[in-house]
Amino acid sequence: MLLITCPVCGNVGDETDFHYGGQAHIRRPASANPGEVSDEAQRDYLYVRLNPKGLHFERWRCDRGCAKWFHMARDTVTMEIKACYGITELPPREIIAQIPPSNPWYGFFDQRQAEPASTAAEPKNAELESTGER
Repeated sequence: MLLITCPVCGNVGDETDFHYGGQAHIRRPASANPGEVSDEAQRDYLYVRLNPKGLHFERWRCDRGCAKWFHMARDTVTMEIKACYGITELPPREIIAQIPPSNPWYGFFDQRQAEPASTAAEPKNAELESTGER
């Protein structure tokens, strides 16, 4: 059982009090001009996800509290929750530092830490493709 604390409202509950929303840090490709989105980019956005053994970044929704979405860093082997943070935020630096080189998330947040906060939270689809880990 996962014991989760919502970073928005502070509600504490097990995973049945929350809703899993899949992989975190995914951005819809080019929503300002959808005619220029390639079939491959749309396919990747809809279906291609990371599935690492170990540290993973997920989206969760607080169903019995504030109903807000948030991000969670969780170890998929031990089920340990490493951190919960806001939906527009990056993981804490100490969590990013724990990502081993063998994990597909390795290096994923490096560029985003240098970007302005308003654009740093969600990766561009092309960035995910360049990692070859989608």
